[in-house]
Formats: sequence, C-alpha cells, structure tokens
Amino acid sequence: MDTRSPQRSTPTKRAKEEEEEDPVDAMIARTGCTAQHHAVQECMAAQQDWRRCQAQVQAFRACMAERQRQRAEELRGRQRSGSADS
Repeated sequence: MDTRSPQRSTPTKRAKEEEEEDPVDAMIARTGCTAQHHAVQECMAAQQDWRRCQAQVQAFRACMAERQRQRAEELRGRQRSGSADS
C-alpha cells in the first residue's frame, strides 16, 4: 500500500502554468477585440447573468465580425495576387 501523499504541483510548475497564455485569450488578442472581450467577462462576473450584458456582447460581436470581414478581404487579396502571378 502506497502511503505517500498525492502528488501536488510545485511552486515552479504552478508559476509556469500561470505564465502560459490561454489559447482563447491568445486568439482574441490577435483579433484586436481584447477590450470588448474583457468588458463582457467583467459584466458577466458582476451581473451573473449574460442577458444583462447584451451591450457588451453586441460590441464584442461587432468587433469580431469586423475582424472576420477584414481577414476575408486579406485572403481574397492574396488569392487575386497569387493567381496574377501564374
């Protein structure tokens, strides 16, 4: 029978885990919509009801939609320039 205590993370391991950025946060940071995302998170933490945060949700949604539109334009531009090279 093993009498050792369950394995716990060491302070160094915990610090490394905290330093690593959440993949979702990293993705949102690349969109430029971090401020809107944080506003949604703060509202939801304060209100405990996403329905009361619709202004923040809509602002975040609009920011993400604009970024998606810009990204689609960039890709179309690359495709056009790529086909012009052929």
